[in-house]
Amino acid sequence: MLSSSVMTEVDQTNIFMPALSSTMTEGKIVSWLKSEGDEVRAGDAIMVVESDKADMDVEAFEDGFLAKIVVGEGEQAEVGALVGVIVPNRADIASVQISSSSGVATPPSAGAATAATPATAAAAVPDCEFTRIDMPALSSTMKEGKIVSWLKSEGDAVSSGEAIMVVESDKADMDVEAFEDGFLAAIITGEGDSCSVGAPVAIIASSQDDIPTLKAYAATLVGGGSITESPAAAPAVAVAAPITVTKPKATTATAASSDGRIIASPLAKKRAAEAGLDLSTVVGTGPDGRITGADVEKAIASGGTVSKAATTKSAESKPAWTPSPGVIAATPTAKAFAKKAGLDISTIKGTGNFGRVTIDDVKAATGEKKKQPAKKTADSNESAPELPDGLVPFTGMQKAVSNNMEKSLSVPIFRCSRDIITNKFDDLYQSVKSKGVSVSALLAKAVALAVEKHPIMNASYDPSGGILYKKDINIAMAVAIDGGLITPTIQNANERNIQDIGDNWKELVDKAKKGGLKPADYQSGTFTITNLGMFGVNQFDAILPPGQGSILAIGATQEAVVVDKAAVLGLKTVKKMTVTLTCDHRPIYGADAALFLKTLADIMENKIELLLK
Repeated sequence: MLSSSVMTEVDQTNIFMPALSSTMTEGKIVSWLKSEGDEVRAGDAIMVVESDKADMDVEAFEDGFLAKIVVGEGEQAEVGALVGVIVPNRADIASVQISSSSGVATPPSAGAATAATPATAAAAVPDCEFTRIDMPALSSTMKEGKIVSWLKSEGDAVSSGEAIMVVESDKADMDVEAFEDGFLAAIITGEGDSCSVGAPVAIIASSQDDIPTLKAYAATLVGGGSITESPAAAPAVAVAAPITVTKPKATTATAASSDGRIIASPLAKKRAAEAGLDLSTVVGTGPDGRITGADVEKAIASGGTVSKAATTKSAESKPAWTPSPGVIAATPTAKAFAKKAGLDISTIKGTGNFGRVTIDDVKAATGEKKKQPAKKTADSNESAPELPDGLVPFTGMQKAVSNNMEKSLSVPIFRCSRDIITNKFDDLYQSVKSKGVSVSALLAKAVALAVEKHPIMNASYDPSGGILYKKDINIAMAVAIDGGLITPTIQNANERNIQDIGDNWKELVDKAKKGGLKPADYQSGTFTITNLGMFGVNQFDAILPPGQGSILAIGATQEAVVVDKAAVLGLKTVKKMTVTLTCDHRPIYGADAALFLKTLADIMENKIELLLK
C-alpha cells in the first residue's frame, strides 16, 4: 500500500505494510527485491510480504527510486506501518528523513495503552473463535472506504471465497470476499458509512452459538475505525481490537470442513474450475489445511482427478447475489435499498439511463415515494422526461478523475490531428473478428508499433528537469464504467501477438466492469488511447493523463471521396478516420508528434500485416 507524502519538502511516496487479506494485522518482510538507491517502475515487484495467508509480491505503483528501507528483511510491521520510501528523483534520496511526525502510524507505547478510554480498556476478548473483517485497501491511494452494500445480513452463513460486501474506493466499487467459513455475527460499519483502511467493519463467528457474545463485543468496537475520530483516540482502539482468535483445529489431507465443504482460496477454486480438477483430491498446505493456488498448480502438474463439475456448470455454483447473464442494471444504492426492503430488484422496472434501476425506482416500489404522473409536452402526447435535480456528491472514482484532470491544467500541451485511411484496417478487423479480436486490440497493437519507432512518445516530463524514458510500451485505453472512467492497460503491447492482446483486452474490460481490476492493471500505462468513434464522434481532443507524455483520441470512420488518378473518373471512395494527438510540450515537440502520426498512418494504410505478427 503506497500513498503520497506531504509531510516533507521532498515529493516522496511512502510505502506502507499492505493488508493482503481481511484478517491480516501485521506482515513480515520476507525479502526486498530492490535495494536502496535502485530505480523502480510502476508495476515492479519491490518486496515479498508474508501475511497470515501466504507469501505475496507487493508492487510499486509509482516510478522513482527506492530511497529508504525502514523495515528490513525478516522484520515484522503492523498493517499501515511505514516500511519504505520512494522518491521521484535520485537526487532526492539524500534529503529523505524518517520521523515520528511524518504522519505514519506507529505501534502505541505502553503509556498509550494505559491511556485507553475506560470503555475500550474494559472490552474483553470473547473466549470463542472468530475473525474480524477490516476495511481493505483496494488501491494504492485508498485511505478510506465506503460500504455501498452488505451482501449478507447478520446471522447469515458465509463461505470462504464468497462476496460479503461491496466497497467504494477512490477507484471503483469492488466486491470483497470472506476468507473464512462461518456466520456474519455483527456488522460494525453499516451501509452508506465510511471508515479508514484497517478499521473493523464486521465480525465472523465460527459457531452460530457465539453470535450473541460477539455482537456485544462488536459494540465496543463501533466508532473505532471512524474517519472522524481524533488522532489521540486511534492508538487506544488499536490496542483493544484483536483481529483473529482461533482454537486449534485438526488438519486433514484434504481441506474439508465438518459439513463436507472444501476449504480453498478463491484463486484455488477458480484455477481448479478452469483445469477441471476435483478439489476434494487436493492436499491443502495453507492454514488449517486450506487449499491454496500453489496446491492446485502442483496437483495439475501431477495429473489430478478431473471433476464432474468441469463439464456441467450448475446454477448452484454461483453465489446467490451474482446476477445471471442478462444482468439487471441497477445503481449500488438501489441494490442496497432493495435488499433492505426485501425486494427482488429484477422485478423492478428501471427508469434510469438504458433502463437502469435507480434508488427512486426502488422507493416507488416500496411505496415510500409515489410515482409522479408524467407531464405531457405541449406539442405532442409524449411524456416529458423526468430530469435529475439537485446536488449529487462525487463518488470516490469521480473524485479521483476530477483530481487528475485538475493536475493536467498545469501541463503545457499542444495538439495535432491527421486523417488515416482505414480500408485495409477494416478488412483486417473483419478477418479476425470471429477470433475475438476487437478494434481496440488492433488499435493498441498499431499504436504500440508506432511508439516503438518513436520512443519519445512513450516518455514523460520529469520534475527534476529532464525526460523520463520508459522501455516498456504499455498501452492504456479508456473504458467508461458505472460511475466513472478507468484505463485498463495492455502490458508490452508491441511485443505480443494480436490474439494474445485481444484475449487480454477482453479479460481486462470484463474485470473493469465488475470492479475486479488490480492497481497494476490500470496504473501502469505509458501511452493512452481514448476512442469515441463507436458513438459517431468524428473528432475530439483528449486531456493528458498525469505522468504521461501523450494521449491519442480516435474518431469515427467515415466514407469520403478522394482524388485518385488511377480511377475512371479520377475519384474514389475511401474510409477514413481522424485521430488527434495531445502531447506534453516539455519533452515532446511538434515534429515528434507529426512523425509519429505519419508512422501510425503508414502502418494502418500500407503495412497492415505487421499487426498479425
